[in-house]
Amino acid sequence: MLKPDSLIFDMDGTLWDAVDTYANSWNLTFEKLQIQRIINRNELVGLMGMEGKKLTKVLMPDFDDDKALDVYLDVNETRRQILPTSGGNVYPGVTEGIKRLATKYKVLVLSNCAIGIIPLFIKWAGIEDVVTDYMAYGENNMPKHHNMRLLMDKHQLENPVYIGDTQGDAEQTRMAGIPFIFVSYGFGHTGDFDLKFDDFESLTDYYMSL
Repeated sequence: MLKPDSLIFDMDGTLWDAVDTYANSWNLTFEKLQIQRIINRNELVGLMGMEGKKLTKVLMPDFDDDKALDVYLDVNETRRQILPTSGGNVYPGVTEGIKRLATKYKVLVLSNCAIGIIPLFIKWAGIEDVVTDYMAYGENNMPKHHNMRLLMDKHQLENPVYIGDTQGDAEQTRMAGIPFIFVSYGFGHTGDFDLKFDDFESLTDYYMSL
């Protein structure tokens, strides 16, 4: 594996845990729309990283596509409203680590989230000045491997790696043709990785040593 020139990070389960806030955004929306449904943390953890279209089918199987999309868009708007105050738990070492890594690599964030969520995370984590770019599924409704290639082309990344926490991340990274780095502390599990780290500090130290 070549020394990378850039690190593309997944967000949820890799850089922070905002599942409680996400669940709250669903429940606030359901309450407003008088939908008799409550989503708890455990239910949502197993779905983290899923593309929006797939997520709505799992969470709202009895709704037609148009109705489910309307609810999903409402949830995302609620989420954008409450994230600045509710936030999430940035994993230990992430804020300091990203700042260190940015002195040596281009740092980017790519997530299957809605538009507007990644910049709220970046501000919450205090890393506005060091992230080169970011991209969300909600910008074009395309899968991660497609958006990885868009970022690679846009920033002329020659040897990027993608860092994530799920089997889906691994699959999408393979489709993009770049190395996959797995962080085991997140929401998912996979045996398909080029490197594995159990905490962000170890990841930071490794890449700073190259």
